[in-house]
Amino acid sequence: MRLFGLLVLSILVGKFSQNQADARPRRILMDTDVNMDDVFALFYVLKQNKSEFDLQAITINANEWSDAGHAVDHVYDILFMMDRDDIKVGVGGEGVISPNGTIFGHVGGYLPIIDQGMGTAGGCRYRQAIPVGCKGRLDINTNFGLRKAFLPQGGRKYSPLHQPTAQQVMIDAISAGPIDVFLLGAHTNLAIFLMNNPYLKENIEHIYVMGGAVRPKCPNSAGYSAKPEQCYPPGSLFPDYSNPYAEFNIFGDPFAAYMNYFMWDSFMVGVSLSVMSNSGSRFGENEFAEMEYMNLTVVTSNKPYGGLDGSNPFFDGRDIPKFHLQKNGVHSGHVQTGMNDPFCFVHNQKGRCEVINWPEQTGRFNIATQFPYYKEVMLQPDFGTRKLGKPVIFDMDMSPGDFLALFYLLKLTVELIDLKGILVTPTGWATAATVNVVYDVLHMMRRDDIPVGLGDAFAIGQANQLFTAIGDCKYSHAIPHGSGGFLDSDTLYGLARHLPRSPRRYTAENSVKFGAPRDTDHPELRQPKALDVWTSIVKSLDPGSKITIVTNGPLTTLAQIISLKNAISMIQDVYIVGGHISHDSEARGNLFTVPRNEYGEFNMFLDPLAAKEVFDSELNITLVPLNIQRRVSSFREIIEQLQSSNKTPEATFACRLLSRLWWLQQKHHRYNHMDMFVGEVLGAVVLGS
Repeated sequence: MRLFGLLVLSILVGKFSQNQADARPRRILMDTDVNMDDVFALFYVLKQNKSEFDLQAITINANEWSDAGHAVDHVYDILFMMDRDDIKVGVGGEGVISPNGTIFGHVGGYLPIIDQGMGTAGGCRYRQAIPVGCKGRLDINTNFGLRKAFLPQGGRKYSPLHQPTAQQVMIDAISAGPIDVFLLGAHTNLAIFLMNNPYLKENIEHIYVMGGAVRPKCPNSAGYSAKPEQCYPPGSLFPDYSNPYAEFNIFGDPFAAYMNYFMWDSFMVGVSLSVMSNSGSRFGENEFAEMEYMNLTVVTSNKPYGGLDGSNPFFDGRDIPKFHLQKNGVHSGHVQTGMNDPFCFVHNQKGRCEVINWPEQTGRFNIATQFPYYKEVMLQPDFGTRKLGKPVIFDMDMSPGDFLALFYLLKLTVELIDLKGILVTPTGWATAATVNVVYDVLHMMRRDDIPVGLGDAFAIGQANQLFTAIGDCKYSHAIPHGSGGFLDSDTLYGLARHLPRSPRRYTAENSVKFGAPRDTDHPELRQPKALDVWTSIVKSLDPGSKITIVTNGPLTTLAQIISLKNAISMIQDVYIVGGHISHDSEARGNLFTVPRNEYGEFNMFLDPLAAKEVFDSELNITLVPLNIQRRVSSFREIIEQLQSSNKTPEATFACRLLSRLWWLQQKHHRYNHMDMFVGEVLGAVVLGS
């Protein structure tokens, strides 16, 4: 449906070019959720003749198929590759909507309008219909593992407090003059703009919407009795029986779609159904739009027409063309012979594809000559005959403090600590796609030998029982989507792009052996899962050896490990950074977004059922609770020590990260909680002491 909508979009754009060939270029603002089909749409627009269609700005809708931190850097990389760094990109915003509906500042598009409030923490009322892991946001955030492998990296990147907001970009682009708006995701950003800037809507000449399931008919649709195959046209949600009427882009923020409704143009399905209901008229009268009767010609050959090369059985070797086709007509040249046929560039002649290959819009696709070459070299240590220390696994949720703890563990002598593997638990402060940052850190530390396993995307009990790819966010809703939360963690506060590129990265490659419907091109590149890494490490141990685990996030992955047969017998000790134990009634927890739980601590709150399972086990646990962590919260002293130390890459990076956290805490109230991450290094310190 989305691809068909894109074709409809291109037809409508083509109609404008015919009617206004000598007029000004059509200015375009694209609002996108940066799904893969949106990427193709972006490429299509960028390849048009800029004198006809000029993409002015892009705003990112971050409450559907992608997360803001990954999406914004991806868009920057595409624009850099296409030589369009001039295009502004807006995402999110830290403004608020008061309980009475007053809109303040540049409100974020992280939540649907119905859930917008005084911050960017919030639930997943509609977004829960989108898979979180593979085949969902994980794949879209990483572009199935292709972004780091292919896209060049430009100079623009997300930076806290400096990133233009979606509302700011919309105001600038729309106030500058007449503009067309393409909505390729949920309508949150534009709906907020229209409510807050009604005087500017006259500059919007057209809104083109990709979305909607128009007038579907489902028999016996009360409750869950309707089957998707009984509906026509069906919706597109997961699971498909949950709402057989709905389509993602409208469902993602239905109130926002309602706010835009009065400005919609004729969407193809609505026009088609209306024309069909007026089938007595040959001129296409309908209730949606005025129609223009047009004769269309489908061009099937390449220029020069009449140039025969053996590819066209309609003309080659015939005195009279087959089917009475016209000699030297639009069907009489070279015709495509297969997928490997360079149809658009036969004999250096541009054919029907020239409309999207204007020389000035060519972009910069030659990775080898126009961009830095990223050598995929694995950097692994040689410990020789050194006697390795205790086997250790580090379980992290990829918060900034976890990376500091990882640096510490990697700097300990291998005679003391033998770091066997890293488990990533994406139920905490970063999304699963941020596993790529872990790979890059290990590459910088020359430890590409350490396996990295990816844990489940949902806390225990949060996955949908009938369709486990989707689920609720009962606990993770407490983490802000914007500043100080997922947006910053996913980009490591804007610093992740300074890391060297690792040859390892998340990939959607998979095989039948691990549950995929088919083997992909390179199933051996499959992203290991946390339990895969655990099993592999256990098998590699010397007889009698046991594993020590340090966990710095929710206990989701650890709970899954101890549920395995004989797993507890293989664990020596567990160091847990988390929990809040205090005899002081005034000592508050750190759940700053959950006022009703003033004594809670994030790592326990984010998966309480997993915490219960772990603490009910017979494991030898050392707990580093919140009140102990708070004793290590002095940014200034730590930064001074790092600045006076040897300027190794890891020391420099850690210093920059801590300096940014400290600066943000001083600069904006959204970052008041930054010191909570500093104490997370204590689990690694206690282990190494």
